[in-house]
Amino acid sequence: MDVQKLTDQELIKTYLNGHDKAFEVLLKRHKNKIYTSIYLFVKDTEKANDIFQDVFIKIVDTLRKGKYNHEGKFLQWAMRISYNMCVDNFRRNKRRTKVSATETFDIFDVLESKDDNMETTMIKSQMHKKVRALVDQLPPEQKEVVVLRHYADMSFKEISQLTRVSINTALGRMRYALINMRKMANEKELVSI
Repeated sequence: MDVQKLTDQELIKTYLNGHDKAFEVLLKRHKNKIYTSIYLFVKDTEKANDIFQDVFIKIVDTLRKGKYNHEGKFLQWAMRISYNMCVDNFRRNKRRTKVSATETFDIFDVLESKDDNMETTMIKSQMHKKVRALVDQLPPEQKEVVVLRHYADMSFKEISQLTRVSINTALGRMRYALINMRKMANEKELVSI
């Protein structure tokens, strides 16, 4: 059996039947999105690693106890767990963090891109830094939607469920975030976004 070709639900069932390799495939399939979303919330590599491990410990516990609901998508469920753990971390630390390019981890290093020449690579890098700086300046609710939509690649439906707001609210926050980013870009005479 080629476990790589199994769906998430099939991998979970195979894992629960005693095949640990199935869970390893499931983890590898989703770890980049989950880790990236955690990191962008906590902005600390060590804390993100800790939360990431806690997320998968909770997932394993829930699966082994037979409490996983097969109706939902695995990734959306895992993202909900990671989001809740990030919120718990914020509550414990009683502070909001910013997405910043000053850390050793850079989201753009994780994203796949086709090979570009050095000039194109430098231009993209400069533009990414400018965009990250604009995202940093957004109000927390708008920044959250931008991060989840563009960095964690979530749909607006998933964002609304994760943040517990309506889809229209999530869309509105994205709209205002883009308006604010354009305004800031124009004020700083950056290339229009």
